[in-house]
Amino acid sequence: MLLLAVVFAVLGAASNATGTVFQRKAAATVPQGGGLRLILTLARRPVWLVGIAGVVGAALFQALALSFGPMSLVQPVFVLELPFALVIAMPLLHRRLPAAGWWAVAGVVAGLALLLGAAAPTGAASDAPMTRWAVVLTACLGAIGVAVLVARRRASLGRAVCFGTAAAVANALTAALLKASAGAFADHGPAAFLTSWQTYGFAATGVAAVLLLENALQAGSLAASQPALTIGDALVSLLIGVFLFRETIRTGWYLLPEAAGAALIVAGVLVLSRAVRQIRELGTEPAPSASG
Repeated sequence: MLLLAVVFAVLGAASNATGTVFQRKAAATVPQGGGLRLILTLARRPVWLVGIAGVVGAALFQALALSFGPMSLVQPVFVLELPFALVIAMPLLHRRLPAAGWWAVAGVVAGLALLLGAAAPTGAASDAPMTRWAVVLTACLGAIGVAVLVARRRASLGRAVCFGTAAAVANALTAALLKASAGAFADHGPAAFLTSWQTYGFAATGVAAVLLLENALQAGSLAASQPALTIGDALVSLLIGVFLFRETIRTGWYLLPEAAGAALIVAGVLVLSRAVRQIRELGTEPAPSASG
């Protein structure tokens, strides 16, 4: 079961990477505007629709992965999205990833294997008491609100980081709600799925996550937004899984290899993000924009 969770999570990361690359390509062509106006503009671009198809596919794979494994196992696998995004983007640019980039890809993969192997996340719950949901919803929505407010007062680079952070938290919250609704479907069938508040919750937070991601991609390059998005999603998801669903990870001396794995992931993501900037992933940087 856990192997299936990992397989579906990897497929989800690849699909999400495809969505990110094509959404970035579309967002870079919109010089001004933000919020819902940005979405309406992008919706008329076929390349953006391809990106959205990737996001939808990722959501389906993610739901399957969360049905077979704990959130603290599934969501960290999505750090593979950045390596996948680079591999997908290279043919579009007719360019090669530098040697340092390939070493960084290897570092991310090795770090993820080390982290998850040492942590050995476990947990079978797919729902939690409303008291714990209230804490998670308050913390996540509050963090998203603060990040968006700060983003509106920052220059392009800082705005991309803030929107990327907000998107990461929204993605993690969406995953938690998705896991709960998928559990309701698996345990009680379609009627329970359609009457579960988490079903409509993940739909709403999923839309918000896409909107935040589009603003992050428009505000600056992937080099600015991707580290916050990738690392933030994994970290917040791990915390939510442990607190909300009472998932467990190994502690004690296992914390040493877990820390080493996390350090490899962070270092790899930072190197890959610099590689994105150096190769100018989609051929052009977005024009200065005013979010609104």
